Amino acid sequence: QVQLVESGGGLVQAGGSLRLSCSASGRTFSNYAVGWFRQAPGKDRQFVGGTIWSSGDTSYTDAVKGRFTISRENGKNTAYLEMNSLKPEDTAVYYCAAGFPRIAYTVPREVRSYDYWGQGTQVTVSS
Repeated sequence: QVQLVESGGGLVQAGGSLRLSCSASGRTFSNYAVGWFRQAPGKDRQFVGGTIWSSGDTSYTDAVKGRFTISRENGKNTAYLEMNSLKPEDTAVYYCAAGFPRIAYTVPREVRSYDYWGQGTQVTVSS
């Protein structure tokens, strides 16, 4: 069993930055893919980006490429989502998730591929 806790959300003006953290307890991330998703009101949960913990391979949705960066800190079993040049359309509840990659070294993009989820953290970007 893996327990995930996100932190770091908040209110920021357009063009600003935030860093989200996702800390795991119960097990290490070592064999997992760690994904970041977001859900805006009235919309489905969407893939933002993710990483294969063992290799560091990352993948991002087109809407955030060049603005968001995923990193990890092995010793703290923590993943980070660095968000720069934020836009109002980035406003959502952000979730981290962990799951086993079905294809080696390929970050899953589907919600159903992840078994463990954090509670979510609100990110609001004002215009």
